[in-house]
Amino acid sequence: MRGGGNVVSMDVRDQELINALHGGFPIEDRPYAAIGRQLGMSEEEVIERLQRLLADRTLTRFGPLYDAAKLGGAFTLAAMSVPAERFDEVAEIVNSFPEVAHNYAREHALNMWFVVGAEKSERINVVLSQIKDRTGIEVLNMPKEEEYFLELRLTA
Repeated sequence: MRGGGNVVSMDVRDQELINALHGGFPIEDRPYAAIGRQLGMSEEEVIERLQRLLADRTLTRFGPLYDAAKLGGAFTLAAMSVPAERFDEVAEIVNSFPEVAHNYAREHALNMWFVVGAEKSERINVVLSQIKDRTGIEVLNMPKEEEYFLELRLTA
């Protein structure tokens, strides 16, 4: 979910595709064909499914995930308590920052959660301050203390 938190259903083949992509992306001349062979899909079907999942916002992003800290950068988890009537407006402001990723609606007093990643840790504070200034809403900064790896697997 991003922004307004729309829930979109996926069919079994979409779920299989997402699960396969969580295991890694093949580095070869025709990676979508390789994924298709693994799943019994054509290269075109893999590409079409990914394009549809991106277009309908089931997936908000498809690309590499870099460990900002290992590359000398930094990231943090942030949360806000956004009035329901302003949620879409604030989500648009927050999402306008290129450093923001993984913006999710939550059913909680802190109802907007997002990740901020930057080349330098100082930039994170600047982005969070600018978000507060533009929205008038306090932004909680929650940098990680310990890292865990969880892998998403979808089932029908």
